[in-house]
Parts: sequence; C-alpha cells; structure tokens
Amino acid sequence: MTKTTACRRVVSLLGLLVGLASSMAIAQPAKPLSPAQAREVAKQAFLYAYPLVENYSSIYQLAIDTKSDQYKGPMNQISNVPRVFGPKDTSIVTPNSDTPYSYLIMDLRAEPLVVTMPPVEKDRYYSLQLVDLYSHNTDYLGTRRDGNGGGNYLIAGPVWKGKLPAGVKRIVRSDTALMFSQFRTQLKNPDDLEAVKKIQAGYKVVPLSTFTGSKPPDPAPAVDYPPITRAQIEPEVFRYANFLLRFCPPYADEKAIRQSFAAIGVAPGAPWPPRLPEPILQAIEQGRLDGVKALEASALKATSSKGLFGTHKELQGKYLERALGAKLGLYGNSSEEALYPVYQLDNGGQQLDSGKHDYRITFGKDQLPPVNAFWSVTMYDGKTRFLIDNPIDRYLVNTAMLPQFQRNDDGGITLYLQHTSPGTGKEANWLPAPNGPMYVVLRLYLPKPEVLSGRWSAPAIQEASAR
Repeated sequence: MTKTTACRRVVSLLGLLVGLASSMAIAQPAKPLSPAQAREVAKQAFLYAYPLVENYSSIYQLAIDTKSDQYKGPMNQISNVPRVFGPKDTSIVTPNSDTPYSYLIMDLRAEPLVVTMPPVEKDRYYSLQLVDLYSHNTDYLGTRRDGNGGGNYLIAGPVWKGKLPAGVKRIVRSDTALMFSQFRTQLKNPDDLEAVKKIQAGYKVVPLSTFTGSKPPDPAPAVDYPPITRAQIEPEVFRYANFLLRFCPPYADEKAIRQSFAAIGVAPGAPWPPRLPEPILQAIEQGRLDGVKALEASALKATSSKGLFGTHKELQGKYLERALGAKLGLYGNSSEEALYPVYQLDNGGQQLDSGKHDYRITFGKDQLPPVNAFWSVTMYDGKTRFLIDNPIDRYLVNTAMLPQFQRNDDGGITLYLQHTSPGTGKEANWLPAPNGPMYVVLRLYLPKPEVLSGRWSAPAIQEASAR
C-alpha cells in the first residue's frame, strides 16, 4: 500500500468514525460498539494520541524528572545547552547537531509568559519553535517570522482573555495548556560558540504579571506527572493520553472524533484500562497494534518531512501524517522554516545498511541545496534514530564545512557515508556511519522557493560498494 493510499484510507475511516460519534451523541443511550468497531476506533486513537505521548516523553525527561540524565531545567525557565548535540542526547528522536538548543517548557495554566528574543546580526539564523502538546507547530519567533531585530512576545494558553500589553510585539496563543518550545541558534563554525553563548544569555522569559508589574494570579493546581520511559510510549499510549488530554481542549472540528475515542475509554482523566467487556478490550488492544503497524509501514516509505509538520489547520484530520512526523523526527520544523529530505531505503527498497555497504551522495557543481540560512547532512542509527559515536566525533557535514570539502573534477562535491574511513585523501568529505542500519537526514533551513515547489530535489543516495 502506498502512503497516499494509506492516508486516503485513514481519511475514509475517520469519516466513518465522525459519523459514528455523531450518532452516539444523538442516541440515548449510546449503542455499544462491536469488537470490529472498537478495533477501528482504537487504531485511529493510537495515531491521534501517539504524538502527544512522544511529546510528553521528551518534556518529562527535559523538565520534570530531575534525576534524568537528559534533565535541563524546570518549566517556565529557559535552559541553555551551549553545545551541539551528540550521541548521549537521547531525549528527542533525530535531534540536529547544527544549532545549539535552548529549551522552554511552558505551563500556561496560571498566566501567559513574555519571551524576549535578543537582536542578532543579519546573517545568523535563530528561532523559537512553539509546539503545542498535540505536536502542532503553533508559531515561530525569530529570523523568518520576525527578522533578527529581537523584541518581546506574549505566549498565552487556550483560555486567557487579556489584552496585549505595551512593549510586546505580538501574541502567540497555544491550543494546549502545556507547550514545548526550543530555541535554535546557528553555530557558524566551531570558533563561533562564544557568540552563540552570548545570544543564548539574551533569551529571557518572565510571567506576564512580572512584565507588567501587576499582582500575579493564584498558582495553578499542582500536577502529579506520571513517569514515562521510551519502552512505555506505544504499549501504554492510551493511559498517558488520558492524562495528557486534560491539558488539550478539543478543537471544534475534532469534537466528534474525540467522542468516538471516549467510547473505548480514551478521554481526559479517564482511568485505564476502561471497564468494558473482555472482547472489547481485546479488540482495543488489537486496534492499537494495527495503529503501530500502520505507522511503522508508513515510516519505512517516508522520503521527506513535507506535509508532516505544521499548524493544526495545516494538519487538520491528518493524524497519520502527524504521528509519522513524531516518529521520524519529533519537533521537526514546518516546511517554510526547514525541510528535511530523508534517506533510509536503497534503490531496491531495502533499509540502508552501512554495516554491509558504503554509500555516496553527490551534489553537482551548481546543485548545492538552495537555502537562505544553511544546510546539513546528518547521520543517525537506523534503529534508534539517535546520533552515533564515531572515531572522529563528526555527526554531520554542513554549509560551514564547504571550504574544507574536496571537490570533484567538475566542481561538485561527493560525500562518503560509510562505517570505515574512505582514505586520508577523502576524509574531509566523510560522514561516519554505524556498523548496521543507517538513517540520514538532509536539513534545509529557510529553503528557497525552488525547494518548496519541487523544482530542486535532493540527490539520490548511491551504493558505492559492498563491504
């Protein structure tokens, strides 16, 4: 089944579920679901809920579990990481190693926050990506959206009704009470780190009451956040979803589908497992496994991030795509901010395996990625999608390395993606690969129109030789 066919089938099933939910809302009492119906609802509920739980797993490690080796700091405070990521950074799947991160996990229940972006030089990319609990890219601050002049911005939750205070440029409203956000600050070269640290020190956040000098509201009730590990995300997705949905008011266009999920016990604050007949519980578990299989099948066929990340409006009803984005690269940017062609299959449709083969990617003389910021090619383990240890501590090749690349006779550039060195004369172009399955991401930050329109396409990966 092609990805397009799978997506159409999902849309068709969702239509049936919406109809089912509508009829349930009218019927008194609601007619119990058959095992077949429960299985279909559970499959779609898995695709809907998976990004929330994957998101929560990262939030929990970064801002809640103080004993985690991934912990960066508490909610509503900015936590700067003055380095690029490496193999030991495992809180987020498929992290970049281009831009040092700064994190801000927001609890917007009590009051909004005011974020300050410092001014930076015109030729440096920086951004604050604002991601709601569903994993929608709600908005951005920074280079593309606002320029590099800096300023103050108000971030508000779904129920706040105040006015924009003086001294604030604009408001961003989150559709969920919890929000993940991350700053990306371009590192131009290894000697540029001190400049990045100064910019990171300029990122600020304060509660709205502090910014305006007014009386703060009563604090929001304490939350008992349930522990989570990566091994629990898929098997216990519905238990965590019931906790997380409490922070997620339903969209008007999703009230029916949320009602259908409630029929199998997936609802805000509901206990899990639900009190339903054993045949229905078995059908729900089979439906969850159906969702896992559908997601894994789509993940194997993905070739680009296009259409997988965006606002609620852009992803409306596209639950398979949203789940696929969370699986392939949680917190991926919207296409206009950055586009990610991915390499994971060879020409024969087999998983790329650098334990068995060496690979090449060649950019022609005039075919380097057309971007307004920068581009990079990053290597990951094909199973975990985390960065890999290697003898030269190189996790990517990027725009900043252009002066050191060895050029082909025609002026183009060939990158060597392989586990062992291609030889001392070629190591400048070597991207070390794992001794096994590999996963490669081409990042295009601020892609030019020819990228977004498809007039420019990423070069194919070529198998160079068997090892």
